Amino acid sequence: MSIFFSKNSIAWYFILPVLAVHFMVVALPSLLSLALCLTDWNGFGKINYVGFENFYELFDDRYFKKAVWHNIVWTCLFLTVPIALALTCAYLLTGITKGQMLFRLCFFFPYMLASIISCQIWKYIFHPLYGLPAWLNSKGIDLIPAVSPFTMKETSLYAVAFVDGWHFWGFLVVIYITGMYQVDNSLYEAADIEGATKFQKFRFVTLPLIRPIFIFSIMIIIIWSIPTFDYVWILTQGGPAYSSEVLATNLYSQAFDRFNVGYSSAIGTLMFIYTIFIVSIFGVLRKLGWEI
Repeated sequence: MSIFFSKNSIAWYFILPVLAVHFMVVALPSLLSLALCLTDWNGFGKINYVGFENFYELFDDRYFKKAVWHNIVWTCLFLTVPIALALTCAYLLTGITKGQMLFRLCFFFPYMLASIISCQIWKYIFHPLYGLPAWLNSKGIDLIPAVSPFTMKETSLYAVAFVDGWHFWGFLVVIYITGMYQVDNSLYEAADIEGATKFQKFRFVTLPLIRPIFIFSIMIIIIWSIPTFDYVWILTQGGPAYSSEVLATNLYSQAFDRFNVGYSSAIGTLMFIYTIFIVSIFGVLRKLGWEI
């Protein structure tokens, strides 16, 4: 057989177009961003090399520091509330035999919605004139102020995180319940014989045996929390007064509102380095014997 039609060469004929597209769409822009972070380019004029000046400015930028802090808060929120709710619901669903698929579909449905649709739904729910606050106030119930939480500095970040968490936690429910179904029922039967409560079975049987899936969910939450953008931008655009600004919205504003392309590339570079660092940590843990 000709070398042009060997098994290996035929495989390369299929792989090369994909690699070419990946290089043009992902690799090349990433390399350009790494190069631009060392310049003061504004997107139009001359490109001047400034070394690490952008990074020095970043660490003195109070809005950048605020965005970093908001990303930390965002990550902590998603590592607690959605995971706790998803674990609880998944464990309760394993005890349901009839209609379980319907419940799973209901939980997963928000995850299938486009972010713009999810945001519009909750914008209408919290609208101060015809949303939930207005309806409660009309009934004489003043539990919620007649102001959208997306427009208040004290609540904007948490309100956006709530909407994104509502969209995301159904995904966690599905992967947790899939892992729980892999647990051998004989272990639960043995726990019943020992007189274990439901909480004890969950803590000492279920959790240890779904640890790989649990660690995987933690990893993807930490990684996905860094470039979070769509829900924040659609609902608040980082406002009001930078109260919900995160790294991705800060990067976008610097690049397309202020035309500080070099500066925004520096932000993207730091986000990239942090992501690689997190992935490396989980890679090391896996080599040490952790099941991930």
